[in-house]
Amino acid sequence: MNFCSHTPMIQQYLKIKAKYPNMLLFYRMGDFYELFYDDAKRASHLLEISLTKRGNSAGEPIPMAGVPYYNVDNYLAKLIKLGESIAICEQISDSSQKKGGLVDRKVVRIITPGTVSDESFLQDHHDNIIAAIVQDKDNYGYATLDVTSGRFIIKELINTEIMAAELQKTNPSELLYPENFQNFSLIKNCCGLRMRPIWEFEIDTAYQQLNLQFGTKELKGFDVEKSYLALKSAGCLIQYVKNTQCNELLPHIKSIILEHPKDNIIIDYNTYRNLEIVNNLERGIKNTLYEILNKTVTSMGNRMLKRWLQIPTRNIEIANQRQESILELQNHYEVIQPILQQIGDLERILARIALRNAKPRDFVRIRHAFQQLPNLNKITSILKTKKLKTINKQIGNFKTLCNLLEKAIVPFPPTLIREGGVIAPGYNKQLDKWRDLTKGAKDYLDKIAMQEKKKLGLDSLKIGLSSIYGYYIQVNKNQSDKIPNHYIRRQTLKSIERYVIPELKIYENKIIVSKEKALSLEKTLYESLFDYFMPYIAEIQLSSQSLAELDVLSNLAERAWNLNYCRPTLHKHPVIKIVNGRHPVVENVLKEPFIPNSLSLCAKNRMLIITGPNMGGKSTYMRQTALIVLMAWIGSFVPAQEALIGNFDRIFTRIGAADDLAAGRSTFMVEMTETASILHNSTKDSLVLMDEIGRGTSTYDGLSLAWACAEYLNKIIKSFTLFSTHYFELTFLEKKTEGIMNVYFDAIEHEDNIAFMHTVKPGTINKSYGFSVALLAGVPKEVIILAKKKLNELEIENCYFHSNSVINDLKTKTLIKEIPSTINNIIKNIDPDNITPYEALDLIYILKSIS
Repeated sequence: MNFCSHTPMIQQYLKIKAKYPNMLLFYRMGDFYELFYDDAKRASHLLEISLTKRGNSAGEPIPMAGVPYYNVDNYLAKLIKLGESIAICEQISDSSQKKGGLVDRKVVRIITPGTVSDESFLQDHHDNIIAAIVQDKDNYGYATLDVTSGRFIIKELINTEIMAAELQKTNPSELLYPENFQNFSLIKNCCGLRMRPIWEFEIDTAYQQLNLQFGTKELKGFDVEKSYLALKSAGCLIQYVKNTQCNELLPHIKSIILEHPKDNIIIDYNTYRNLEIVNNLERGIKNTLYEILNKTVTSMGNRMLKRWLQIPTRNIEIANQRQESILELQNHYEVIQPILQQIGDLERILARIALRNAKPRDFVRIRHAFQQLPNLNKITSILKTKKLKTINKQIGNFKTLCNLLEKAIVPFPPTLIREGGVIAPGYNKQLDKWRDLTKGAKDYLDKIAMQEKKKLGLDSLKIGLSSIYGYYIQVNKNQSDKIPNHYIRRQTLKSIERYVIPELKIYENKIIVSKEKALSLEKTLYESLFDYFMPYIAEIQLSSQSLAELDVLSNLAERAWNLNYCRPTLHKHPVIKIVNGRHPVVENVLKEPFIPNSLSLCAKNRMLIITGPNMGGKSTYMRQTALIVLMAWIGSFVPAQEALIGNFDRIFTRIGAADDLAAGRSTFMVEMTETASILHNSTKDSLVLMDEIGRGTSTYDGLSLAWACAEYLNKIIKSFTLFSTHYFELTFLEKKTEGIMNVYFDAIEHEDNIAFMHTVKPGTINKSYGFSVALLAGVPKEVIILAKKKLNELEIENCYFHSNSVINDLKTKTLIKEIPSTINNIIKNIDPDNITPYEALDLIYILKSIS
């Protein structure tokens, strides 16, 4: 279609739209934002608004959809949740001065899911991350930025598995990737995928963009200058974010942090999911570790606690300092938490101020936060631990800014500056003068009305205001014959006439001018408040981080005190010794008292083979061990009587049964895939939880795989492993292999009833109590009787009994023909020193049934 054949307005629209082809263009038209053509069709569908037409251009009707400007945030929030990006195109010239010409417009703001800072677009308890990824063979550079806090982190990851875990944990709202990215299957399910040109990932571009942002000549001060792969992703990321903010600099992004995977305990997605750390299996937070530990009183503290849980540190000094702080705060959290609650989300308010899009009520909130700091400083000044002393120094005071805001902003301002009424009286003399002129209008108009009533003898005369005609004098139509000649008729309605007079028109102009000048000056004064804040951005940012940390530590102190947690001793090498440990979530859910259990693993005894009935407590025991380790390394106290926790590089779990039918993977395939990942990636410094390996295939296949996995983990990898199984044969590994111990969970069975003891004991048990558990689950008793009968038949046919010490290869026909020799073979293979009373009794029944 010929571009010149369009109307001037559509030509302007198309020129602007061409610069933002992948975004919805909100084009300001008076009191509405309008969208045209494909944007209109898409917005109509997504927002469920009417699709209409706005005249014709180039001989074709123009599809159009629109939303009112005063309510645009509600529509934008919905689009952001749907992963859309929006370019806001505003009128930048006064339409009244154009005299029929085309109003100048330009894009003043770009809104994308990963770069929003508006309160209405964000979730209080979730970090809003935008990320960039770049790949070089099996290595990845990864950069993340939280625009609402200025937290800018880069990482270099050495394989796809670790990269996948990182994507799952950070869960970016937007992910930038180069157009030549190789492993697209890695990122295909991520939200907000944005393909970017290759040149945006060039290292020279990265150095240029980052030095420009930080005002530096080189990046040595951040100790990142040689992390080329990570810097490539960071360069693309910072450039993209600057473009969305239509700003050359982002004042609150002051530094970049290089994180090394070895600095933290790596928790892959399956482990993160199975342990239900932040989300449960249904993706909610109910009955998760996060729910139990989270009694924070600020949103920024809430988000920090979540980050600690997602990425536990391996730095023993950091963890110990947190523990010392928690110990001291147990005597102070009750007075600190109510003050912190008054401070609110200082971190995100500051980001909006730095980006110059804060609303009046943001200034009220930060003023209220500043007003709490003197009292908080007074309390924290008496604290003695190193961490808390540092926090006290970093909280700051900001008395100058507080005084400024107390003078500048009214106590309860409107939501937006555009209507005025935000700047307090007495802050600016000229503003007060213009406002006084506006406020005096009513008295003056009342004076004119009385004057005209008296002069014309019309008691019904009154003065009103119309948005179209301005101020007018209104009289009843039947009295219009008394109107003098200098009255100029402006509007005739059913029973009234409206007029203007020169005196009224002159004053109207004064009122309009004073209103316009007052509003213009008020907007200027409001903008100047941002300038006052700019020199303090870094200090307030440090203060908000310290306040968030104080919130988390006070919260953990409260949890430790009220939930009876102990301070764990941390060790620089892998070791676990837990005395009377408890599952932090299960003990809060159970109505009856939780039965604690102990555990000990060290370099000489690295693996526990755990047997026992279903529902006996095996999985709880394993999970509580992993959660106690995790809690210890975020600096928290732990649910135990005593705990010695060593330093682990990773935590792995293979727990639960689930298929992935969409990807063509059976339950057993999923189980083996997860097992393979553990066998490939675990080390001697890893904690591994393996629950019921091999149950998805035939008995002997499963047993063989479970045996081989246990041996491989213990002999080759030498990881610290909890290995739960129903294969009793695995308990023989204790005598065949060093470093393995057997423990079991017992149960008491009486007739059709079963009682689970939930207590771990050294030794083995060769009964799973499957029939009792099935009966407990509601399986009909007749089915249980049939199952028991079938079990007896199978034991006879296969000559298989729980000790597994004899005759697995004998066939039924052999037994029938050569019963005497069969009995002799069984007796020859019995090991009297290692048979349990239950196995001996079982053997007697088998011999009796054969004879």
